[in-house]
Amino acid sequence: MKESVSYAPSRADLTGSPAFAASSASDKTSIKSLVAVTLGNGLEIYDFAVYSFFSVIIGHLFFPASNDYVSLLLAVATFGVGFVMRPLGSMVLGNYADRHGRKAAMTLIMGLMSLGVMLVAFAPTYSQAGILAPIALIAGRLLQGFSAGGEVGAATTWLMEAGGTARRGERVSWQMTSQGGAALLGAAMGAGLSHYLSEEQLYDWGWRIPFILGLAIMPVGLYIRRQLPETHSTSPTTALANPALTLWREHRKVLLLGIFAGIKGTTTFYIIIYYMPAYMVNTMHMPASISYWISLTAALLTLLVPFWGGRLADRLPRRKPILIACALLSLVLIWPIFATIMYGLPLWYTIVLIALDQVLANISAVAMFLLILESFPRPVRACGMAMVYAISVSLFGGFAQFNVTWLLKVTNQPMAPAWYLMFCAIVSLCALIAWRERNVLPDKEKETLC
Repeated sequence: MKESVSYAPSRADLTGSPAFAASSASDKTSIKSLVAVTLGNGLEIYDFAVYSFFSVIIGHLFFPASNDYVSLLLAVATFGVGFVMRPLGSMVLGNYADRHGRKAAMTLIMGLMSLGVMLVAFAPTYSQAGILAPIALIAGRLLQGFSAGGEVGAATTWLMEAGGTARRGERVSWQMTSQGGAALLGAAMGAGLSHYLSEEQLYDWGWRIPFILGLAIMPVGLYIRRQLPETHSTSPTTALANPALTLWREHRKVLLLGIFAGIKGTTTFYIIIYYMPAYMVNTMHMPASISYWISLTAALLTLLVPFWGGRLADRLPRRKPILIACALLSLVLIWPIFATIMYGLPLWYTIVLIALDQVLANISAVAMFLLILESFPRPVRACGMAMVYAISVSLFGGFAQFNVTWLLKVTNQPMAPAWYLMFCAIVSLCALIAWRERNVLPDKEKETLC
């Protein structure tokens, strides 16, 4: 039987919950709350980062092969396997967030994430357990991917709803800031352990250290999340039976455009921050110590720029113009970035170009989050945000390293990553042009239904 819903939006619908409807001009958030909400996404990015940085070691330990290329390809494929479960996680956990509340969903997600990280951190190697080793590793990556599928939807929706519209961009920017901080920490861990530990120590136990440290932080995040206020109160009479089904039936166009519009941003993030060190070492035969500077620069900018991108978004009535402008400028930068590496120009040329591209990427990321969130009504907002993000990441971001590694092998062209990024940029640009955005926030003190 077809599910239908009809309701007249109250002020609580507009802001997110009755608790927050009383004060549109002020936020009910604290630094502690913001950290607790974004900690899950940060830890997810951190785990993905350290896995990427140690992919060569993981490939040898869990997927031994006579050909180093095969071991690396299997390792980065396992990196991508975690993304296979994201769409399923986005539907299941996004539904849960819209039916039972954002806080309840974030608490559940943190618990699932902890189990996934534990499997990866303590998985036996192939020499210790044979075929069970890669099975345990893949199981951990699948569980991580499932939990990550709902994390962004629930957490980012909470950030949007936890206060008035005047500072909505600032709050949502914490999501990207957490990713930058996590990627920076992951890169620093990779560089530090590679510098201070011998190759034998890294293979024996050193690669496990970053995962164990991330696992140790999760109980703190789980405890703090349980103390958060709820921004989305539900009851059996108001909650939709199946938000994902309603989303597909009534908001299909926005869902599909959001998926394609987000491809460029997620692909840039995973290639520039995570894949670049492996590309510079394995393809361009550059020292690992030099390659890490690229990832560190990109991660640092992802830590610093989103806040200002959020403030800029809060001062503009529309998201689409700034997104199109950033997409066009970024498209122009892609080829020169990889050309400076291929032709052996001084490293600072590459760093400057990547820095410019990352500034654009982070400004547009906050605006993109807002554009998507404001396009879905509250009863399906968390599920909508989760599905858009999870599917776009899974289609192109999660398998970006695998796709680019395969393209490099097939074409034998060092510029293959540039082609891949340019293709993704064009797809996203077309989706943004087709997006029909409402005018939002015509009055900073007036809540409007997004």
